[in-house]
Amino acid sequence: MSSASPPGLPYVDAKTPPVLVLSGPVARDEVPRLSEGVRARLRDSGAGVVVCDVSGLGPPGLTTVDVLARLELAARRAGGRIRLRGPDPALRALLALVGLRFEVERVEVEGQPEQREPPLRVEEAVEPGDPAL
Repeated sequence: MSSASPPGLPYVDAKTPPVLVLSGPVARDEVPRLSEGVRARLRDSGAGVVVCDVSGLGPPGLTTVDVLARLELAARRAGGRIRLRGPDPALRALLALVGLRFEVERVEVEGQPEQREPPLRVEEAVEPGDPAL
């Protein structure tokens, strides 16, 4: 036997994801402490995501990639995931190069077009009478 759903939108308890700030060069020996920080934030907040603010990491290297991969693994084992905030373009390129994909927070910058907007000066329609290419 099933009951009808109540009318209207379902109640969703939105949780603000906790933030873990990574600053300066991160060393491999810090992984256990940082992993425990990720697990604790997931456990204490009840959220499924921990935001890792990587804007202050400095120039990326393979150690940074290794640390982020291990933090993601710790989060997945705890039933969650991590999301990167403020990654340097070089870090994003390095992560793509080694085949790691992370969710990245989208930051709205005033005066920048939204991602779904077409670039300027791009013709979207064909005028009648235009020759086919």
